[in-house]
Amino acid sequence: MLHTRTKSLALAACLFLLALSARTAPAQVADQRARTLSAAAPEIAYVVSMPRPHTHLFEVETSLRYRGAAPASLDLVLPVWTPGSYLVREFARHVQGFAAQDGGGRSLAWTKVDKNTWRVETGGGREVRVRYAVYANELTVRTSELNDRHAFWNNANLLMYPDGHLAAPSTLRVEPFGDWKIATGLPSAAGARSTFRAENFDVLYDSPFLAGNLKTLTFEVKGVPHRLVVEGEGHYDAPRLRADVQRVVEATVALMGDVPYRDYTFLLMLGEKGGGGLEHANSTALTWRRFGLSTAEDLRSFYTLVAHEYFHLWNVKRIRPDALGPFDYTRENYTRLLWVAEGLTSYYENVLVRRAGLMTDRQYLETMAREIQTLQQTPGRLVQSAEEGSFDAWIKYYRPDENTINSAVSYYDKGAILGLLLDLEIRRRSGGARSLDDVMRSLYEEYAKQGRNYTPEDFQRTAERAAGTSLEEFFRRYVRGREELDYDTALAWAGLKLDTASNKAGRPAAPEAYLGATLEEKDGRLSVKNVPAGTPAYEQGLSAFDQIVAVDGFRATLEQLNARLADKRPGDGLALSVFRGDELRTLQLKLGARAAVAYRIVPLAGATAQQQRNYQSWLGAPFPRPS
Repeated sequence: MLHTRTKSLALAACLFLLALSARTAPAQVADQRARTLSAAAPEIAYVVSMPRPHTHLFEVETSLRYRGAAPASLDLVLPVWTPGSYLVREFARHVQGFAAQDGGGRSLAWTKVDKNTWRVETGGGREVRVRYAVYANELTVRTSELNDRHAFWNNANLLMYPDGHLAAPSTLRVEPFGDWKIATGLPSAAGARSTFRAENFDVLYDSPFLAGNLKTLTFEVKGVPHRLVVEGEGHYDAPRLRADVQRVVEATVALMGDVPYRDYTFLLMLGEKGGGGLEHANSTALTWRRFGLSTAEDLRSFYTLVAHEYFHLWNVKRIRPDALGPFDYTRENYTRLLWVAEGLTSYYENVLVRRAGLMTDRQYLETMAREIQTLQQTPGRLVQSAEEGSFDAWIKYYRPDENTINSAVSYYDKGAILGLLLDLEIRRRSGGARSLDDVMRSLYEEYAKQGRNYTPEDFQRTAERAAGTSLEEFFRRYVRGREELDYDTALAWAGLKLDTASNKAGRPAAPEAYLGATLEEKDGRLSVKNVPAGTPAYEQGLSAFDQIVAVDGFRATLEQLNARLADKRPGDGLALSVFRGDELRTLQLKLGARAAVAYRIVPLAGATAQQQRNYQSWLGAPFPRPS
């Protein structure tokens, strides 16, 4: 027998696309969801208020009205995670002051039956009202924050669903503080002020809210309205920001071929720090540094964030990996495809900014070279495959420790580079007739629009069809396997190669004395952050969290240690006095050799005319002259 929650998920299993867009969901999916909406489902209405923002407490009221008698007991469940961020975050830990009443205001008995489920004894009445508060003081795009400046929340953090009724519609009325304005991707409920409607909980949980002193910039793409809602003071050129974000949207729409929503909202929060985003079906939440929108370099970084989250409305929100929708909000949802969902999106974030004319081809190649260098300096790339990194996201990616660099690989980082190599491989094998673009469009047409999720095997078959030949070796070695990536074979198609022997000036780099540990200096203390495998520090016993107090007998600072290394040659000795816990030790280390190189993607000196044409077809620019 299926558990009640499992039943509700099974009922919704083929229906999630309706939650995404009326334009992309086939009629049979909508019909199926309508048929499975239980006649016993209550009418659900929420009110979220924030009368005292300085307390960081949202006040939530939930009303459930039944056509007949309510069930004797009612389970209300708060999600433990929010889609797009693959970590169980235990939102229930912030709930306080839970109370339940019937329609007449009489108190109802309740109890918690597990960490995130409240069971209310209804007494068989026709209405149940629940009130509680949620503490919100963590500003990330996947959590919630309320203070005297603004309110931002994800509904999965705040709103409980009645168990067994994930397919039920609901309304949400917001009572903002003072004269704060409200922005969200949820449609407004007709005839009700500050009230919004969701056709099911997948839609409700996919729609973050922002309230505060908001500035709104608007534009249209193919007649569809878009708005960039900005909260927080910052130094930016509003007309330029609007125009450039529009260019990113236009480049992405040109790639995918349609606009699968009725409107789209960018929620941008400017603050002291930031640089994150979370995708939704017709909106995204973004954080950025308030003074990080003035230089050309800062703007390029911001536009890649915009492109990443916007491209997600296809790749993930509609083109869905096997386990990512419909969701079980009470536990992990495992997939081996985050290297596609996130990694290929990371590849396209730069491609799309380049196609939008906001990044030159040279800047694009510099960006990819830096990403390759980051991967190659991560020993964990030889320990964990892209598929394994995807599957273990729930326990590894969001919970890094001092050994992560040696034991894991980022499905973002490696996935982006796999996207580069796969794109070039498809172009090479198809004689330039097809590319990774064709793979993404095929997945959209054949899976998303047909209400189907895709599997790892489906993705490989789709890529092989674009290439016109088998790609089994590529997937076996680089996606499921842990072999070193073959950069030069892929880059050669476009007349390029990877230079790993030059310094930042492009000249040959000479070997230097090398320790290998990652150090950090804080509050006057020099400590070891991590020790990458294979380095002299790793092989000779230096450990993470060691506090270095002396170098060759002299008090240690980061500046002094670097100066000592600069004076030494490969093979020289170095004495480090360290506190390991409360025990003082002295380590006699022999320094290794490493050249201070800056990876570069450079043109082949003898690139053929065909390779030069390939470069132009890929990056839309003349072939660069060899330096």
